Amino acid sequence: MNVIMYTFVARDENSSVFADVAKRLVSTGQWKRLKRDNPRFNLMLGERNRLPFGRLGHEPGLMQLVNYYRGADKLCRKASLVKLIKTTPELSESCSWLPESYVIYPTNLKTPVAPAKNGINHMMNNPKTDEREVFLASYSQKKEAGEGSVWIAKSSAGAKGAGILISSDANELLEFIDNQGQVHVIQKYLEKPLLLEPGHRKFDIRSWVLVDHQYSIYLYKEGVLRTSSEPYDSSDLQDKTSHLTNHCIQKEHSKNYGKYEEGNEMFFDEFSQYLLKSHNTALDSSILPQIKQIIRSCLLCLEPAISTKHLSYQSFQLFGFDFMVDEDLKVWLIEINGAPACAQKLYPELCQGIVDVAISSIFPLSDSSQKPPSQQSPFIKL
Repeated sequence: MNVIMYTFVARDENSSVFADVAKRLVSTGQWKRLKRDNPRFNLMLGERNRLPFGRLGHEPGLMQLVNYYRGADKLCRKASLVKLIKTTPELSESCSWLPESYVIYPTNLKTPVAPAKNGINHMMNNPKTDEREVFLASYSQKKEAGEGSVWIAKSSAGAKGAGILISSDANELLEFIDNQGQVHVIQKYLEKPLLLEPGHRKFDIRSWVLVDHQYSIYLYKEGVLRTSSEPYDSSDLQDKTSHLTNHCIQKEHSKNYGKYEEGNEMFFDEFSQYLLKSHNTALDSSILPQIKQIIRSCLLCLEPAISTKHLSYQSFQLFGFDFMVDEDLKVWLIEINGAPACAQKLYPELCQGIVDVAISSIFPLSDSSQKPPSQQSPFIKL
């Protein structure tokens, strides 16, 4: 019997997830890796910001699949996400899961400034809108009402804790952005987060989400909490290790890194037990339903703009959704990553899941090279 052979190119040397996927493909015996510039491939594992979308799907007789969706950056850049949510009626009306947020451009870019009232109309009609006046109005109102005046400024394209300032001084936040010279988002800081004990510590939750070529949405069953190793102190906004849970900040600046959890990571099993014991609530019934609803809302609003169902090529993509939980067990979306890394121990299952769900569904393997079916897919269809 003739075994069908498929071909792929790998162009991103920095993606550990897709390096693992590439090894798994080769190990099936039905995938051959080509030189990176060969255009006659079935699958491109490409570089996120350098994808030749316009040249895909034009090779005669070849179905072509690429590991990113064109236009998905609208979700994955902080300012674009805020704009998308504010200007999409079905999201803006029901969105109670994104902290109050404003897009701020440095003054030297001379971006049109939205008026304090009806600023959203300005944003609807101007792709680039500086919301500093709308922010200042809300800041003053909240301060007068005693609703908490701490905000966080985050660089739109920043990662690993870079370009961040937490402050209760509006002018300090705006001056910081003007000096940084690039677009930022100012967001209401969650002043009363759910904290982990022992240690009275902050955490965020990373969930991995796979969107296949049919735009079916799958949530990876395992999630990870990235934890702080220092106690949360709302009166000291300068101590980044108390407020930011990014691994690079914790590892570099906290003397207690790894004291409570190995690598400052707690997985869902342990978190589930913690919630039951400390808060008498179940992860599956209190937090996960909120996470699933937020993921679906974000991805479905973008489907008409980025789906490849009717194009000459097909896409899939792995996303990393980052959440926080407040003391009332309400889940908040913090940001979405379009090229997420993965906790080390999850690589085998997650990467095999990408192969099975996103790649083998288009390029099926013959029975002999199929791995024995596992009891259950690690991805849950939403």
